[in-house]
Amino acid sequence: MEELREALKNAKRIVICGIGNDIRGDDSFGVYIAEKLKRVIKKANILVLNCGEVPENYTGKILNFHPDLIIFIDAVNFGGKPGEIIITDPENTEGAGVSTHSLPLKFLATYLKANTNAKTILIGCQPKNIGLFEDMSEEVKAVAEVLLKFLYESLELS
Repeated sequence: MEELREALKNAKRIVICGIGNDIRGDDSFGVYIAEKLKRVIKKANILVLNCGEVPENYTGKILNFHPDLIIFIDAVNFGGKPGEIIITDPENTEGAGVSTHSLPLKFLATYLKANTNAKTILIGCQPKNIGLFEDMSEEVKAVAEVLLKFLYESLELS
């Protein structure tokens, strides 16, 4: 988490992309965080996007913002325990086996990095359930709240 804190501290223009489907249980992790952040962020140098299941549809907004840091927040099936977090470069992820969505985040991150020179970070949370019309599990919801507190403090929003 210290590397993430430093990246946030040193960035001048930050894009935070919440990815997921809010009617599929733990898959709503990224969009849940994005919606909470959108309510409190009033800084012109931070753009928060609820990208839903199609973050690639937001490339124009991201490119036009000219970020130097892009953070993707998503439910990620990496074989961990429900609620476990990974923080990594999305370009290092293993294709379609990581994100719960159609276009591998690896390709989007590579494209954005090439066109912005921004650092990209994936904050992934291992889902417990992604069933249709399921609620977010207690494990994932608890981690979402911890991550929100960390982001509020790191972005000086509290």
